[in-house]
Amino acid sequence: MARYPVKVNHLIKDFVDRTYGIHRLHPAWHISSGRTKKALYISSPIGLVHAMRDVAIADELREIDPHLRVDWPAQDPVTRVLNARDETTHPASRHLASESAHLESESGEHDLNAFQAIRNVDEIMTSNFMVLDEVIADGQYDLVIGDETWELDYHLHENPDLKTTSYVWMTDLVGWVPMPSGGEREPLVADYNAEMIGHIARHKRIRDKAILIGNPDDIIAGTFGPDLPATREWTEANYAFAGCVTGFDPDALSRRDELQEELGFQPVEKVCIVTVGGSGVGRSLIERIVKSYPASREAVPGLRVIVVAGPRLNPDALPQVEGVEYRPYVEHLYRHLAACDLAVVQGGLTTTMELTASKVPFIYVPLRNHFEQNFRVPARLERYEAGRRMDYDEIVPDRTASTILDEIGRPVDFLDVESDGAAKAASLIAELL
Repeated sequence: MARYPVKVNHLIKDFVDRTYGIHRLHPAWHISSGRTKKALYISSPIGLVHAMRDVAIADELREIDPHLRVDWPAQDPVTRVLNARDETTHPASRHLASESAHLESESGEHDLNAFQAIRNVDEIMTSNFMVLDEVIADGQYDLVIGDETWELDYHLHENPDLKTTSYVWMTDLVGWVPMPSGGEREPLVADYNAEMIGHIARHKRIRDKAILIGNPDDIIAGTFGPDLPATREWTEANYAFAGCVTGFDPDALSRRDELQEELGFQPVEKVCIVTVGGSGVGRSLIERIVKSYPASREAVPGLRVIVVAGPRLNPDALPQVEGVEYRPYVEHLYRHLAACDLAVVQGGLTTTMELTASKVPFIYVPLRNHFEQNFRVPARLERYEAGRRMDYDEIVPDRTASTILDEIGRPVDFLDVESDGAAKAASLIAELL
């Protein structure tokens, strides 16, 4: 009997029948020792970064077990990455409420208080959890993998009896960090951290594996709050570490001249790629960079600016300036970034680490009031000696032009980024299969 809307339950049953020719009422199939194992992989829809690394990890899992079946309950923009790679999107995905759209509604001009936005997403997360719980209950999955699927992780810890299969939790951040500008609401950060710590202490069995996409040295100093544990010590006790996951091998992109020729970049050009991820939060940064283009072109002869608007911004609605090219969603964007002379990006972790791995100079502009982009990402980039940080208020024509002149095409000596993160993560996950 369905616990949630009948239309979801029937949709799941139809999917299982059509895909596997069987359904949950066939116990003989369920106990067959030779059956294909199935994993449900849930990738956070907040931007495209999770999808890129999750597909890479899924590919490595299938290298370990070629018969593994992976289903994805996913929303836009994650579905764009999945569809391009012929992954199987679960039909119940249509019932998931959009977390990405919610975050856009919470954002301002290059401004997103990630903690407060998550606090205001309870109804969406509860609704999505009910859909995911129904999918898991009816799908007979051997394993559920959640990459920052906060709704699933939270509600499983609140309702531990609902856990029915092995579960892996992955993230590139552990705990919330208060922003100085948050005022009286920011002390709630420590309360949320205390709740998380309490969940893990009371119900360790919920997470069969907890994996941090990163290394111990990437954890910033300090505690989770007054009278709470030290962040690094607690994380090392409760997580395994996969290292950085870029989703590509930097060595395969080392012949920049060949890559540039393939992508149509001319030797006389200096190519600057501007990209702001998979959400509409980056519109204002794009507008400022485009406004600065005439001054930048004067400072850098032959400057070619390519703006990747992403899936949630319409290039036709952005400022049209002669010499600025717009692209919508770009498949394998990392190849374009590896070939360019300079990139201008937000302060997201995965894109900045892709650029670090490819040894391409870049300028990053953290979203205001976004604790991860203002604390954790800069700390990690500083460790790799990578990137040039600018504040949003500095993105004005003269300052932007002079910074682009300083950075474009310059030799860099970033520390090497490991290329086996996806394989490490998959190896840890495969222990549960």
